[in-house]
Amino acid sequence: MLRVMTAALAIGVAMAGSAFAEMHEVQMLNRGEAGAMVFEPDLLRIEPGDTVKFIATDPAHNAESILEMIPEGAEPFKGKINEEIEITFDAEGLYGIKCLPHYAMGMVMTLAVGEVSEAPQNYLEGRIPPRARKRFEAQLSNL
Repeated sequence: MLRVMTAALAIGVAMAGSAFAEMHEVQMLNRGEAGAMVFEPDLLRIEPGDTVKFIATDPAHNAESILEMIPEGAEPFKGKINEEIEITFDAEGLYGIKCLPHYAMGMVMTLAVGEVSEAPQNYLEGRIPPRARKRFEAQLSNL
C-alpha cells in the first residue's frame, strides 16, 4: 500500500511540474522582420522544462543545435528539413541554433533558458560564418 501511495505521489508531483511548463513557437522563414532566412523570434527566453516548437513555415529549413554553443550537460538536437520539431529544454544556459542549409546566410537564433544575463566568454569562438556571427552578436546584445 505504501508503495502505491508513493508512486501516486511521484506521478502527481511530475504532472504538477509539467503543468507550469510552456510551449513556445518559433517560425522558420525565408523572409521576416530581420531580413532573409530567419527564425522568428530570433531571441527567445524560456524557463527550464519549457518546450519550443520549431515550425517549418517556409520550405527547406531545419532547426538544430550548434554543438559548441549549448550548455554543459545539454542534449544536442537536429531536426529534419521541412519538418516541425519540438524540443524540451531542461539545462539552463544559452543555446545557439541554426538552420543548416542557411547557416552561412545567417539563419541563427539564440535561446536563453533560465536566468541568463550574458554569454559565456568563449561563446562566439570557433568557426561561425560572418553573417551568422553578426546576427548572434545582435541577439546577444539584447539579452
